[in-house]
Amino acid sequence: MNKSLNFKEKLVYIRAFAFDVDGVFSGNIYLSSNGEQWRSMNIKDGYAIQYAVKKGYPVAIITGGLCKGIQIRFEGLGVQDIYLGSSHKKEAFSDFLQKYQLQPNDVLYMGDDLPDYEVMKMAGISVCPADAAVEIIEIADYISNYKGGEGCVRDIIEQVLRAQGKWFNADAFEW
Repeated sequence: MNKSLNFKEKLVYIRAFAFDVDGVFSGNIYLSSNGEQWRSMNIKDGYAIQYAVKKGYPVAIITGGLCKGIQIRFEGLGVQDIYLGSSHKKEAFSDFLQKYQLQPNDVLYMGDDLPDYEVMKMAGISVCPADAAVEIIEIADYISNYKGGEGCVRDIIEQVLRAQGKWFNADAFEW
């Protein structure tokens, strides 16, 4: 992909997606009195993920989080590549690329904070939620109008699939 293309022109070249979790799919983490973590996630983000998987896009979840609930949620949406406890996200990203024989330019990555910085610099398109860290906003090709946990994932998946003529087809009406 030609790096001189504008954001919208680059969308047609995306072949895979990779996402952070906390700050992207969830806006907050809630703690119970025994220390158990709870996340709230946007249902439209979930629909978009399963739709991208159904359309044949490899999807990676790359998170520092270790919560079993993350794995259960994304497996339920059809995601096969879930990297929990990723302290160095570049390693998980490289593994994902190798597994699907992808080049970094083939992948759109969405992150929101400093641990996402290096992968965002590698990816073909880097995007972030509206409430991402300043350093992430500065390097993002696109900043969603939506905050983490409020539909930013749906926003970007829908844009890619629309650009490629794969959004709102007959198979969109089935979960």
